[in-house]
Amino acid sequence: MKTEPDGSFKRADASFRNVIEKGGKFEPAPDRYHLYVSYACPWATRTLIVRKLKGLDEIIPVTVVSPRMGAQGWPFASVDAFPDSNEDPLYQAEHVKDLYLRADPDYNGRFTVPVLWDKKEHTIVNNESSEIIRIFNTAFNDLLQADKAALDFYPKEIRQEIDALNEWVYPNINNGVYRAGFATTQAAYEKAVVEVFNALDRAEKLLTGKDYLVGDRLTEADVRLWVTIIRFDPVYVGHFKCNVRTIRDGYPSIHRWMQKLYWNSEAFKASTNFEHIKTHYYWSHPSINPTRIVPVGPIPNVVPL
Repeated sequence: MKTEPDGSFKRADASFRNVIEKGGKFEPAPDRYHLYVSYACPWATRTLIVRKLKGLDEIIPVTVVSPRMGAQGWPFASVDAFPDSNEDPLYQAEHVKDLYLRADPDYNGRFTVPVLWDKKEHTIVNNESSEIIRIFNTAFNDLLQADKAALDFYPKEIRQEIDALNEWVYPNINNGVYRAGFATTQAAYEKAVVEVFNALDRAEKLLTGKDYLVGDRLTEADVRLWVTIIRFDPVYVGHFKCNVRTIRDGYPSIHRWMQKLYWNSEAFKASTNFEHIKTHYYWSHPSINPTRIVPVGPIPNVVPL
């Protein structure tokens, strides 16, 4: 993890930023692409949700890594057979890093998920989740049934609102919890955690009396915020010291919005595995949790509606 001289955490940018489009190097086609994810990772979970919402299950297969990220990065089940993790079906890779080095033997960046892989060119198309969900939103529409093709989670008429929301949700909530958790000085931690809860206060006001963040419809803005909120009480409150308030007791509108999406949408629920989520954070960050003990609570992980 990269920290600045003042002890603050800074996330590196993704490296593979290609698109899937007709006439391009990477054209839409059934079973040409493969998605590698971790259930634990909020960024990867974004892609799982949109893949499911758009009905891309049969077009883009998925492989899930073990949540126990060690010195070699994310492992496949062949080297760490954690429940609900998979072996690599394409190359029998042992770790996600093997895919990066297959795509580019000189690659020296971070070995992150999600990875959208091209089986034809044997390379990574994209590893930036915010771009992958937009690829999934439109690139394969001609291959989908009409009802799924019609779904648009980044509609033109409200893109400005979505973009404006993403501009403060990402740094202050999505990445804000990491900035608090990986801070190495008290000052950097306190700055980050205050910004997290100021942004949550803002989101609470925005969701009061509403089912969705923008335009009274489900959009990518909901997906992007939700993946952090669903992890907040089980992980970020304790592990990342974001303990000013919990979602379930401190933010009734955010909590209700989170519950409805979890309990009423299979795309959200099926993309969420709390055993992977809790194990990853508490096991994979020994600088924060050297005993690797995984807490039992909260019980339940998600309060029923």
